[in-house]
Amino acid sequence: MLNITNRKYREPTIYFLEQNSQQRWLILKQLGIARYDFLTKMHFNEANIICVSRFFEYPNQLKFPNLLGADLSGLDLAGVSLIRGNLSGANLKGSSLVDADVTKADLRGATLNETIWINALVNKCEFGEGIGLSNQQRQDLLLGGAMFSSSKLD
Repeated sequence: MLNITNRKYREPTIYFLEQNSQQRWLILKQLGIARYDFLTKMHFNEANIICVSRFFEYPNQLKFPNLLGADLSGLDLAGVSLIRGNLSGANLKGSSLVDADVTKADLRGATLNETIWINALVNKCEFGEGIGLSNQQRQDLLLGGAMFSSSKLD
């Protein structure tokens, strides 16, 4: 159940997610948060309504993006900066994080199947068990400074 504060941001968030990417970008620009242009690509679903609502509700806390439980599946996130971001429980299946910076980000419990990590900065990024990573991906990420909570290989 949503609390009263969250309800205040739910309708504007739904409106935002119903728009095309150009209209979304203009809204982000008006709010002064256009640097988070990956929000223009997000799917319109309940997980992302909750996620984007947090961006609108706490615009002064965006330095370290809170993407807890977000659905980022299949998105091209090349070059994004998610330093110290909370992506725990997020769905990144099939996403491209080529040249992205996820230094010190929390990806525990995130779905990582078929995610592309070429040249991604992952130093001190916490992957938990690394759900969906291949053995090779896990080894490559470890070489980049990623941390895993277990030695289990998926």
